[in-house]
Amino acid sequence: MAKEMTLADLFYDTLKDIYYAERQILKALPKMARAAQSPQLKAGFEKHKEQTEGQVERLQQVFEIIGKRAQGKTCEAIQGIIAEGEEIMEEFKGTQALDAGLISSAQAVEHYEIARYGTLKAWAKQLGYKDAVPLLDATLKEETLTDETLSKLAETAVNAAAGKKAA
Repeated sequence: MAKEMTLADLFYDTLKDIYYAERQILKALPKMARAAQSPQLKAGFEKHKEQTEGQVERLQQVFEIIGKRAQGKTCEAIQGIIAEGEEIMEEFKGTQALDAGLISSAQAVEHYEIARYGTLKAWAKQLGYKDAVPLLDATLKEETLTDETLSKLAETAVNAAAGKKAA
């Protein structure tokens, strides 16, 4: 007879998913920083890499709180989002539209993370993992702020530059 799966099992499974995703994002951010043409965008990717390192550490703390070993589980969603970003870097290399494409890819990552962290935070509350809630909330706030910062950069500079024809 199959084991009955619980919300705690789902929490652990999703935690492994986002742990894997964050570690893949750590590998992708330096590539995105190198590809970015805007100094602001390049600096933003570099800053987010540092934040992501802290987010991985927080996830490791959450694993400890629930008494499980920190391990990842292949996340097809983040692999697809990162692959799309790599495709944009290749196809739009050297064009005015590259940075707009990089922001689009980065925001797809952020939106995935926001969804995951919001869900994990809600489940942690439900499961009584009260020490995990502030850790997940801190990361959720960072991801939301990063998304807002990317939107602002796109709207104030990058999208306008992308809309201009090259000379």
